[in-house]
Parts: sequence; C-alpha cells; structure tokens
Amino acid sequence: MLTLYLVRHAPTRPNAERRYPHWDEDAPLSGAGRDLAASLRLPLAARAFTSPSRRARETAALAGFPHAAPTPALAEARFGVMAGRTWAELEAAFGEAPRAWIDGLADPHADLGPPEGETGRALHGRVQRWLAALPPTGEVVAFTHAGVVLAALRLTVGLRAAEVAPGGVATLRRAGADWWLVLGGPQGSTVTR
Repeated sequence: MLTLYLVRHAPTRPNAERRYPHWDEDAPLSGAGRDLAASLRLPLAARAFTSPSRRARETAALAGFPHAAPTPALAEARFGVMAGRTWAELEAAFGEAPRAWIDGLADPHADLGPPEGETGRALHGRVQRWLAALPPTGEVVAFTHAGVVLAALRLTVGLRAAEVAPGGVATLRRAGADWWLVLGGPQGSTVTR
C-alpha cells in the first residue's frame, strides 16, 4: 500500500492578499508560514518531492525534508492573465470570464483555462503522469500548491471540490489501482462532494 501526503506550501504574503501567483513567482514564506511549516508532523522516512518554487522548498525544509526532490510536475498551475490579481480585480477587468477559466482549469478534460495560462487538460495530465510514476508501496510526501492538490484529488478519488489551506495536508492511500482519501488527524482536510 502507498500512502501519499499532499502538502500545500505554508502561507506567503500573496496568500494573505488572495492574489493568484505569477508562474515564476518565488515568494518566501511569511513569518507565520515558517512557524506553520516547522510544526508539520510528517513521516520523516518518507520519500519526498517538492515543487521547484521557493515557497514549497522552504516548507519542505522546515518540515524536516531539506533534500526533497524538486519536481516540475508539482509546480502550481499557470494562471496566465489572472496572475498577480485578486478575484475582485479579475471580475472588474474581465466580467464573468474568470469563472469559465477556473472551471476549465478544474476540468481534467478541458482545453480551456486562463488566457496565456494552462488548460485543465495540461494541468491534470502532468499531475496524472507524476501519480502514475509513484512507487506501489511506502510513504511519499509531496510539497506543492493548491491547484496540484486539487488536481490530484480529482484524479484519484473524484472529488469535485476540496479545500486545503496553506500548510494543509491531504492524505491519500492507494492499493493496486484503488485510491481513497484519509480524513482526520491534526492535518486532515475539509472536503465536499
């Protein structure tokens, strides 16, 4: 059996401002984010991967995984024209269009996403390839971003919606081809179907 811990990076200033990140943004963790990352309790013997972003690598290091392998498949979704803006700014600039872009990004089969950004098919495709390459047994910790955590939850257990706060952990288990979500504990996730 494989146990996979999907860790959303700890809080940054852009998180507090509720801005969509630029693709190449390398925001450091906030003071509260550093404290939260250091408080994470994950199995230290697990194989560890991290998004190449500074915020994910910093979360990994503070959580006890300074040698987590940088993995491009775990990078945040590319938000294109949405990057650097809040939802209110997006609605003011583009009306209802951002809702369709986000819905497209959330659909594993959609060739839609934010202009100049990633499509749902592209995001889910790279996450699916990474999931398929995981070992069949053991423990894996992945330090990543909300978009990747949500894509993995859609692909593995079919969740339409889930919320994993900065520094939150979603735990999945796999036996053969079957995945399930483990809820509870101090780092459990809030999910809705």
